[in-house]
Amino acid sequence: MDTHTLNDVPNKGMNSRLTERRLRRGTQTLATLRNDLSVVDEQLQHFSDEAHDLQVRALVSETPLADAESREALRHLQAMNKQRDHLRASIADLEKQQDQLLDKLGR
Repeated sequence: MDTHTLNDVPNKGMNSRLTERRLRRGTQTLATLRNDLSVVDEQLQHFSDEAHDLQVRALVSETPLADAESREALRHLQAMNKQRDHLRASIADLEKQQDQLLDKLGR
């Protein structure tokens, strides 16, 4: 006996409702990700300024403690850069998914 999946059933109304629900959920997720990116960008600016200040301090003082603080600040800066890159990639992926859903809805 053959079983049919939802894709086999010619119920365009049901499929469009599911697509619309996915679009709404994706829109909410995009808003959250963009807000997170905004926060990370602000934090990144702070960490960048701090890392620069600590690098200058390490060069001027030439102490092991100042050097260690400078390296630690650079690690934080690198971690924030990775977080920003991850958020940007997530946003791009979700925008691509949204475009595909819109195309599907338009058919």
